[in-house]
Amino acid sequence: MPSRYWLNRVIAATAMMAGLLLAGCGSQPAPPPAGPPEVAFVTVQTERVVLTTELPGRTSAYLVAEIRPQVNGLIQSRLFREGAYVQEGELLYQIDPEPYQAAYDQAQAALGAAEAELAVAEANLPALRSRAERLQGLVAIHAVGQQEYDDASATLRQAEANLAARRAALEISRTAVESARINLAYTPIKAPISGRIGKSNVTVGAMVTAYQPVPLAVIQQLDPIYVDVTQASADLLRLRRNLEEGRLSNGVSRNKVKLILEDGATYAQEGTLQFRDVTVDPTTGSVTLRMVFPNPKQILLPGMFVRAVVEEGVSEQALCVTQQGITRDPKGKPVAWIVNAAGKVEQRALTLDRALGDKWLVAAGLAAGDRVIVEGLQKVRPGMAVKALPFGAPPAGPPGADANPPGAAPKQ
Repeated sequence: MPSRYWLNRVIAATAMMAGLLLAGCGSQPAPPPAGPPEVAFVTVQTERVVLTTELPGRTSAYLVAEIRPQVNGLIQSRLFREGAYVQEGELLYQIDPEPYQAAYDQAQAALGAAEAELAVAEANLPALRSRAERLQGLVAIHAVGQQEYDDASATLRQAEANLAARRAALEISRTAVESARINLAYTPIKAPISGRIGKSNVTVGAMVTAYQPVPLAVIQQLDPIYVDVTQASADLLRLRRNLEEGRLSNGVSRNKVKLILEDGATYAQEGTLQFRDVTVDPTTGSVTLRMVFPNPKQILLPGMFVRAVVEEGVSEQALCVTQQGITRDPKGKPVAWIVNAAGKVEQRALTLDRALGDKWLVAAGLAAGDRVIVEGLQKVRPGMAVKALPFGAPPAGPPGADANPPGAAPKQ
C-alpha cells in the first residue's frame, strides 16, 4: 500500500513537469518557412573562337646523309672534328689512293697501246684494199690467177676485222681509264651536304669496304627542321565535316603552326604545315602531318618529343561554358543545370566538342541566353524553384533580415 502511494506521487509529478515543458515550448515563436535555395549562374553568350588542335610528334632532320665509302681501302686520315658543322664538298676522310693511282696509270698505258695499234691497222688497210681491187681487175682479163686474188681478198677481210677489234679494244681501254679515274676520285670522301656531323664510326688505319652497311659518319641538316605529328583520322573527318557544314570558317591561316617543347615552353619560331599524308596507318588509325620550322639556333634536335598547335579554323558563333557548370550523369554523359524563364531548374544533356582553357566548347544542348548554374548544384533538383543570382554577385540575406545590422552605419 505505501509503495502504491509513492508510485502515484511520481506519476503526478512527471505529468506536471511535462505540462510545464509543453507550455514553455508553446511560448517560442515558430521558425519562418525556408525560401527557395540560392544558386549562382552564368549566361551563355556566343563568341568568336579560333580553334586549334594540339598534336604530339617528333622532330627529324631536314636532310640526312650517311657517309659510306664507294671503294675498298685503308683510311689514311680523318679531316673533320666530330660534332662540327661541315660544308658541302668538304673533305672528311682520305682512303689510301696509291692502288687506284696505279690502276689508273696502267689503264692509261693500255689506252695508249690500243690507240697505237688502231693507228697501225688503219694505216695498213688502204694498201690492202687497193691491192685486192687491182687483182680483181686482172683476174677478169686472166692476167693473174684466181688464187692470188682470193689470197689478197682474204688478207683484206682479215685486216678489216683486225681494225674493228682494235676499235673495240680502244673503247674498252677508254672505259677502263674512266673507271680507274672514278675509283681514284672516290678515295677522298667529301661531304655531300652541309650540316652537323656526328661521331666517326672508324678511326685512321681502319679497312673499309665499298657500300658497307655501317656508315662512317652521319651528316644532318638541322636548319630548317621537320616536325612529324600524327592526327587521328576521325578528327580529320570531323574537321572536314565542320568546314563543309559551315560551323568553321577558314578565317585563319591553317598552314601556320606553333610548337610546344618538352619542358612546356613555347618555341619562338613559327612553322608551316607542309603536307598531310594521304594514307591512314591501319595499326593506329592516324595520318601523318609534316611541318617545317626554322631552327637558326639549333634548339630543336632530331628525335625530340614536341607538341604542335595547328590552327583548324574559326567558329564565329561558339558557345563556351565554364567547366564549373558542367557535371556528369550516372552514365558519365555531360549535363548542365539551367534556370529557365520561370525560375525553375532544368537539366540539359550536352554534346561537348573540346576544352578551351577553363571552358568547354559546347556543340549541342545549349543556346545563347541560357542561364547555367555554376554554384549551388548540390541543392537543386529538376523542376525546383530557385533564387538565381549572377555568378560573382553578393549573396542575398535571409528573408526579413535587417539591412542595417546593429552597430552598422545607417545607409545614406
